[in-house]
Amino acid sequence: MTMDRAAASLPLQGIRVLDFSRLLPGPWCTQMLADLGADVIKVEQPGIGDPARHNPPDYRTLSVYFCNVNRGKRSIALDLSSNAGREVALRLIDRADVLIESFRRGVTTRLGIDAEAARARNARLIYCSITGFGQDGPLAAVPGHDLVIQAMTGLMNVQPVADVIPPVPGFQAADYAGATSALSGILAALLRRDRTGEAAMLDISMFDSLLAMGNVTLTGAMARAAGSPAVPGMEVWGRNPRYCTYRTRDGKAVAVSLLETRTWQHFCRHIGRPDLIAEDESPRDRHSTHGDRAALFRDTLTAYFAAHDRDGVVAELLDVDVPICPVSTPEEALAHPHVAARGLLDRIEHSSEGGIPRLANPLARSGLARTAEREPPALGADTDAVLAELGYGADERVAFHDAGVVA
Repeated sequence: MTMDRAAASLPLQGIRVLDFSRLLPGPWCTQMLADLGADVIKVEQPGIGDPARHNPPDYRTLSVYFCNVNRGKRSIALDLSSNAGREVALRLIDRADVLIESFRRGVTTRLGIDAEAARARNARLIYCSITGFGQDGPLAAVPGHDLVIQAMTGLMNVQPVADVIPPVPGFQAADYAGATSALSGILAALLRRDRTGEAAMLDISMFDSLLAMGNVTLTGAMARAAGSPAVPGMEVWGRNPRYCTYRTRDGKAVAVSLLETRTWQHFCRHIGRPDLIAEDESPRDRHSTHGDRAALFRDTLTAYFAAHDRDGVVAELLDVDVPICPVSTPEEALAHPHVAARGLLDRIEHSSEGGIPRLANPLARSGLARTAEREPPALGADTDAVLAELGYGADERVAFHDAGVVA
């Protein structure tokens, strides 16, 4: 049950976050911080803003992508290439608890908002840089988009197929790995600062973050690095017939996860194939290919699911406690009753877009995250309000607008 947050404060209330990041890793991290109660000020380039604003598809006029990673923030459009714009940025830094940036290495130094300059003004600042490959090392200067990071970590090629190029992944694992590392690092740094007064400079690399999450996927390579032949290896990428996907009669597919011996035996008895049960099966067989029985297992599962429609066979097997689930389309996933039951998708009223769907923060159920928040900001929507908070008078704000320092 979701906690009534009217009776409990959010954990980051009173924390101000200055967000110079763009696209996905930084903005998703700062959206999570906003969900936890932080005041996030998004600093954007006048006229263009975060490039994610221009990513299709749109609701009516706004990017779905942008809206999904920028809710609950305020936006100031600021020309950081101008002296006046940099001075505004430094005033923002003076009042911030956390600064997040995702520029290429060296850009913040040219702009005068690098970690050394920022922390010279604000000794309690948590400064977080998110890049593809980090601030040092032979790849530090290489721009790091999700695809190249996933390719470099080896995770795309864990189950190579001869003469087949690994496909482009369907999920931005490197982006979210970097965002998650940044989020946990910032929360840990804030906790330490509250206890000791010590600030932090976080060098968050998407490559580092995703590689560290490969501690299961890279088991074979790690075993070989230690001198082991790594045979047998862990088989959870398609060569284990009991942990795989199968086509159904109606042209759809199911995901089969019959790893445990007891579950496999239950399934075999249900479909009338007790001959598939091996009494000597051990826990070591769980993530194996199942050796000389693999072809029999795979042929049986292929034929069984090919003889049934997806939704019917899923309902039948779940009813008898066999964990077979549909391979859903994105539309089916959002419409699933479990999503509604868990409160994972709702609608917010946007001033220009009308009712738009919102994926809820899963921590909201525990009373730790917002359930209702400000809509994703228009470019520069909060510029004047933020300038006023920084102590700039009305005449100064007008002068900034006239000079193109802000928008």
